[in-house]
Amino acid sequence: MNTDTVLITGASSGIGEALAENFARDGYDLVLVARSEDKLLALKRRLAKDYKIEVLVEPADLSRRGAAKKLVTTLGKIEVQVDILVNCAGVLEHGSFVGLTGNAHQGLIDLNISGLTSMLSQFLPSMVKRGKGRILNVASIAAFQPVPSLATYAATKAYVLSLSESLAEELTGTGVTVTALCPGITATNMVANAKEKSSGLKIPEFIVGDVEDVAAQGYRACIKGDAICVPGAVNLAATITGRATPKWLLRRISGVMGRYTLKT
Repeated sequence: MNTDTVLITGASSGIGEALAENFARDGYDLVLVARSEDKLLALKRRLAKDYKIEVLVEPADLSRRGAAKKLVTTLGKIEVQVDILVNCAGVLEHGSFVGLTGNAHQGLIDLNISGLTSMLSQFLPSMVKRGKGRILNVASIAAFQPVPSLATYAATKAYVLSLSESLAEELTGTGVTVTALCPGITATNMVANAKEKSSGLKIPEFIVGDVEDVAAQGYRACIKGDAICVPGAVNLAATITGRATPKWLLRRISGVMGRYTLKT
């Protein structure tokens, strides 16, 4: 039976919830973090019953300054050591840049960038000190290319990917690994909400990934310590092709596709 503890942000639904299931299945104890306490408590009851593990629920809005520090302080008081950190909390906004409010852009930055970075700065030092740890940061295939209609979102995920790759190398030899999970469009509440808010968002069903498969691949990559995981053959091919394509051509292609999603 595993004795390590995994902290998962954004655990109340989608990829975060599915990742919690994967870790629970292999006997890891869990700390579940998200804004929705009711959903976290329901997930706690199910996972604790099904897998006989310890599950803590810590409701938090990680877009707020000081939330990560408060979380690490709370866990320290009850002597809970985090061995694996999964940064899955994130938000998505679809639309033209000028069509979104300043608050919408700032919300993306506050959670996807500032919240994730704060979690790393609070939990990573103790892992390095112990010489053991795993980090799984959930990015996106949007991180590999410009995405008109998702400009700020894609930029935040490019940050997550760049930071993850840099840390994966920086931490070589420390016993701590960093993995960036870069899923394509996945059947989650976040994507469903984006489609509902933006009637022009057109997503062909054949490119929508299964959340359980995405989480399973991310889980395995994290445990192995792989630097990057891109679930799905089509997504992997797209990222490889994107990195090999001249920037000007990639912008043109992305522009055509991005503008298409804005049509009503």
